[in-house]
Amino acid sequence: MSKVSVKKATMINGIAKYSNAITNIIFTAVLARILSPKDFGVIAIVGVFISFFSTLSDMGLGTSIIQNKELNRKDISSIFGFSMYIAFSLALIFCILSIPISIFYHDKVYIGICAILSITIIFDSLNMVPSAILMREKKFVVIGIRMIVVNITTGIFTIFLAIMGAKYYALVFQSVISSAITFIWNYSSTKPELLIRYDKNVIKKIKSYSGFHFAFSVINYFARNTDNLLIGKFMGGSELAYYDKGYKLMLYPVGYLTNVITPILHPILSDYQNDKKYIYEQYMKVVRILSILGVFISLFCFFFSKEIIVIMFGDQWENSIQCFRILSLSVWAQMICSSTGSIFLSIGNSKLMFISGTISAVETIIMIAIGLCFGSLPVLCVFITIAYNVSFFINYFFLLRYGFKSGLWNFFGSFIPDIIVGCIILITMSSIHINLSNQYILFFIKVFICIGAYIVGLFITKRYKVFTNLLKRRK
Repeated sequence: MSKVSVKKATMINGIAKYSNAITNIIFTAVLARILSPKDFGVIAIVGVFISFFSTLSDMGLGTSIIQNKELNRKDISSIFGFSMYIAFSLALIFCILSIPISIFYHDKVYIGICAILSITIIFDSLNMVPSAILMREKKFVVIGIRMIVVNITTGIFTIFLAIMGAKYYALVFQSVISSAITFIWNYSSTKPELLIRYDKNVIKKIKSYSGFHFAFSVINYFARNTDNLLIGKFMGGSELAYYDKGYKLMLYPVGYLTNVITPILHPILSDYQNDKKYIYEQYMKVVRILSILGVFISLFCFFFSKEIIVIMFGDQWENSIQCFRILSLSVWAQMICSSTGSIFLSIGNSKLMFISGTISAVETIIMIAIGLCFGSLPVLCVFITIAYNVSFFINYFFLLRYGFKSGLWNFFGSFIPDIIVGCIILITMSSIHINLSNQYILFFIKVFICIGAYIVGLFITKRYKVFTNLLKRRK
């Protein structure tokens, strides 16, 4: 079995993720100036349903391949055969559902869009097994290179289509081409045999573990997408576009920082699934890094929300500023909490993850429903921010108390230095009153002050050791 350290895997994944982050920011900034908010709103609505069908297509089978070390090549080929039937069944269902979707949103354009995007569902479903094999074999370099190549290729093609006047169809074809290239690349790297007559006993062997993970994914989907569904229905496509832009921008640090570490935790730590003490010790190193980074990023996004939105997307997206500012206050909690899923899976307790996720989902949906009653995007963002912060405590209560059977106070108490650092930044930035006619110079001065306050906080709390210890670590 291939042995790869968390640090080495993180470095490999980090290079790929950050390369993609830079290109995504560039491509998004360009597209935001070519396409209208309505174009993005149309795709945001369809994206909700695509995300749901992608969740259905996985069924927790991918994580089962990674977790269950007893599965041999033939077993995996059976799962691949099973995924083929899932792929075409879901694509057909999605095409049929395009009609009620178009009726629900009073726009026939969704029929054609859904028909094209059904191809994405097929490739995403078929890609489940090859992708899981790469993760199981810890081929992070192959994954990273593929990620960069696909991202750049599809990004350039999408901009070309947008310039040619394809409008929202530019984003539609981006999804199709990306999923197709990803599958072809992963399949050629792993070459699993496609068994038309798959072994049902193999599916039964993993159904308990994969079943709870699948159930969690479905519940988590509704918790994460209820806002988009209801905003699109009751507030309209343009309002959804403004919210979606602020929401996705908030997710950039959550995704591109935590996803450097969290995707590699399960493949690596699952090798030690019977040694929970080791997993906990390794995980706490990750938590400390995510926490001290999350404090700065959360407050930075809060204080510089206007500049970030205008610089990246232009003045036409000013309505997204308030959403982004409010949602940024959940970044810290989300950055830390986003890693819990990998740990639940690593200790082999997908059932506990399902229970925790269900309670969090119910709490989040209730908050969204209350926020929508006010008919205001900023108010809705406030309730969503509260929901994500409450979910932080719910998830860690279950992970610590029932997963690791350890105390809660020591864990939550470990964040006190990070909270102090956050208070130093908050007080410093709130005290700034500088009047300059040149807004660019003012922006850089405020950024310099914010970073300075962060560095001061690191030294006062001695949290800088988190970074120095990381640099010294060789294994």
